[in-house]
Amino acid sequence: MKRAMNIYDEARRCLLCADAPCSKACKKGDPARAIRAIRFDNERMAGQWVAACSEDDLLSAEEACIHYDRPIRIREMLKGVPVADGAKSLPSLEIEFCGITCENPFFLASSAICTNYEMVARAFEAGWAGVFYKTICMEDIREVSPRFDAVSEGGTSDFFGFRNMEQLSENPVDVDFDILHRLKENYPTKIVVASIMGQTEEQWIELAKMAEAAGVDAVELNFSCPQMRLAGMGSDVGQNAELVTFYTAYVKRSVSIPVIPKMTPNITQINQPAMGAYFAGANAISAINTIKSVTMGERAAVSAHKTISGYSGRAVKPIALRHILEMAKNPIMKNIQFSGIGGIETWRDALEFIQLGCRNVQVCTAVMQYGYRIIDDLVSGLQNYMQERGVSQLADLVGEELPRFITPTDLDRETIVFPKIDRERCIGCGRCYTSCMDGGHQAITFDEDRQPHIQGKRCVGCHLCLLVCPTGAIGATKRVGKTGKKP
Repeated sequence: MKRAMNIYDEARRCLLCADAPCSKACKKGDPARAIRAIRFDNERMAGQWVAACSEDDLLSAEEACIHYDRPIRIREMLKGVPVADGAKSLPSLEIEFCGITCENPFFLASSAICTNYEMVARAFEAGWAGVFYKTICMEDIREVSPRFDAVSEGGTSDFFGFRNMEQLSENPVDVDFDILHRLKENYPTKIVVASIMGQTEEQWIELAKMAEAAGVDAVELNFSCPQMRLAGMGSDVGQNAELVTFYTAYVKRSVSIPVIPKMTPNITQINQPAMGAYFAGANAISAINTIKSVTMGERAAVSAHKTISGYSGRAVKPIALRHILEMAKNPIMKNIQFSGIGGIETWRDALEFIQLGCRNVQVCTAVMQYGYRIIDDLVSGLQNYMQERGVSQLADLVGEELPRFITPTDLDRETIVFPKIDRERCIGCGRCYTSCMDGGHQAITFDEDRQPHIQGKRCVGCHLCLLVCPTGAIGATKRVGKTGKKP
């Protein structure tokens, strides 16, 4: 029996080509855009880009596919995908951050994706609300080659972890501030933030004053870069609450624009430097920068040598969310705002940061993989989510999930949620059986007809089986009280 296609798996196979041959070959639609919508969690809107396409149109697109392995099954994947109602009114994503009105919450993070005027201008034209420009410093920055490495599944180019040895802007200081001045002058409705890093009190103050003179909207203090070659810079500062406090206070006294310290995750308790920034008068906090890491591949070696450097990408998102949560739940820092960074690739990723208290998010690694164009799906996905929930203002979502987070001590330990199997979707692979036998509580049997069966007396409701099922055939029952002791 032919199984239904998993359109998400197929969309992940797509190479997301530039100037996509499939769309060029399709006369009445844009299948590449439809596939991209599925890939970035907007499958409910994918149909609008192929609504007018005939079977022959999609066949032509499929035949034009240049995938190195086998063509993407465009006709099967896009058959019957929903067509969004283009006439419906979508809510605005406008939100205030540090007293500044932002057209949406999506910003470029300080990194290689925003190192000159032309790059940032293209991002603004594409729809990004603002930029935290690549960190400016007074040191002579000399980068290594190669400087990037990636962690992917099966050696594919779609990586989930990214490691970089990049430092700060290589431009002369006056060149960077001229770029920021021109960006603000030519894009007055966009938000331009200067990210700076000093090594002494005098450098921090001078750079901040130069940023303000350039006309930027705010200044970010980079206390967190994990691969600076000079001591006393980057995460060396971010791990020292006293230095964070002093440098933040110096800058805050020197400029009138908002000051936003950027925290390092390479620390046991992020609240310590964060509170230092808070008491020094910071207007907001950015978090997190990259996580110190090691990859062992030879492709990351520099003249046969290796080093520790920063890790990013969607693999770090749970860690970033944890740090945001810890700061947002800190009762001392009630009035400070947050800018979330770490593993944001889809609108759902961004939403999670917003629901934990962030008023904007910064994106880097996803742009490095897929380009500025992902802003389309970030914006439309979040707008449609708000429209479906009946939320008219993005600010209403900020921090809404915080009350649901409690300590492990207070979690309910008297009830259980049992898994249940959908026989129509089960393909009999036995993944649930293997995982439960070797990593769970031996609560699943597997009969001769390749059918798994859950043994209620042994099941503890851990849901490992649900997580490993490749077809989504395992769901959950209603929560019930535990009866008796575990056998």
